[in-house]
Amino acid sequence: MSRRLWAGGRLQPASVCRVSRCNGEAELLESLYLNLSQHDALSEEEKALLTSTISIEKYVDVGEDIVSEGTRPTYSTLIIDGLAARYRVLEDGGRQFTSLQVAGDFVDLHAFLLKTMDHGIVALSPCHVAAAEHSKLKTITEQAPHLTRLLWLDTLVDGAIHREWIVAMGRRSKLSHLAHLICELFIRLQVVKKTREMSFYLPLSQAQLADVLGLSVVHMNRVIGTLRRMNVINWTNHMITILDWERLVTIAEFDPTYLSMVREPR
Repeated sequence: MSRRLWAGGRLQPASVCRVSRCNGEAELLESLYLNLSQHDALSEEEKALLTSTISIEKYVDVGEDIVSEGTRPTYSTLIIDGLAARYRVLEDGGRQFTSLQVAGDFVDLHAFLLKTMDHGIVALSPCHVAAAEHSKLKTITEQAPHLTRLLWLDTLVDGAIHREWIVAMGRRSKLSHLAHLICELFIRLQVVKKTREMSFYLPLSQAQLADVLGLSVVHMNRVIGTLRRMNVINWTNHMITILDWERLVTIAEFDPTYLSMVREPR
């Protein structure tokens, strides 16, 4: 296959931007393997099938759409590295984020069946992404039922995350909301080995994070300051260190059940 990339879900000439082939290098998919295998063991055959399916990669700059609302992708996109967000834009230009996507996440696996994107995915940091052609994903559904169930479960966890975000936006205090997001991101990044002890890198400014949480920058600064004064977290140069996990969990009322992290037969 010649080098290609996609725009709006469709293949484009490789000269449009930097792009390279994955060439079956399994290490590029390590985060995906870790993400799926937290639910149940992946066989070497299943890993090989995933590796052969995902063959196109590219780099997306901050603020660019990885997948745009209204498009009909012919690929499903995987984040290899970086941070992205699902969002909707209203007629008045207002934007609402509905979840964050981290390394190891398929951002639009549901589009394999739903076809048309009803929301967009934007890069919040420089993102390294890869794509799996829908025709090849269909082959997985026909030949690998266990792997199909794990991919299906991945979309179900996405839905569970959305439910938690609805609860947070509607009912949690600003302090609890931020604490819950920190807990969620730490757990999800820990699964894909993107944490260091109790620390993780969050490549967002406080203004960007305020936008994600639907808060003003003033309120964002206040709740961060409150968590710092409580000696629950330290936040320096995009590095968040959790100083008191138990207290953070209590403030957040965080229950990781919705992330379905129990490893059992699926």
